[in-house]
Amino acid sequence: MRATAPGQSALLLLDAIDVLAGLGVDYAVVGAMAAAVHGAVRASADADAVLSISPGRGAALAQAFVAAGFAAEFRRGDAADPIAAVLVVSDAHGNRIDFLIGLRGLEDDVFRRAVRVPWQERELRVAGVEDVIAMKVFAGGPQYLVDARRARAVAGDVLDLALVRRLAARYGPGAAAALEQVLRGE
Repeated sequence: MRATAPGQSALLLLDAIDVLAGLGVDYAVVGAMAAAVHGAVRASADADAVLSISPGRGAALAQAFVAAGFAAEFRRGDAADPIAAVLVVSDAHGNRIDFLIGLRGLEDDVFRRAVRVPWQERELRVAGVEDVIAMKVFAGGPQYLVDARRARAVAGDVLDLALVRRLAARYGPGAAAALEQVLRGE
């Protein structure tokens, strides 16, 4: 494994991506790492990604990670949870990845729109800026809204306003309203 100390969740992610590739599971990096790619740089101790599998495959995927030498814990959300399941993959150094499975409102096209970012002689698939902004306004906390504003500012005229509005609307009226505030610079 690439990680040799705490604070190296991004390196753990590279190892996890190898496992996903071997199983034919698509992913898109989201969260603070994706926001950083799109201009909203901040520190985060873990890595986050969405997976292209159904929650029903989560337990088997957890077993595959354990067989590959990782620690893995699969958790299902309840009916009210916007995330159907989370697969937490970690290592002996405390590095951690949260793989989100079945995020309510997420479009399957997030994987097609993902941008390829070279890193450590590999390539990460990172959610596109519109998807990142929509997810951040859906999450709704103060830091997430700061991330959305920064990503919006960096994207400038490149941001597909129709797409980001459609994506935010999929997450519900609260996300759509928060997006409009972000777009107005509030």
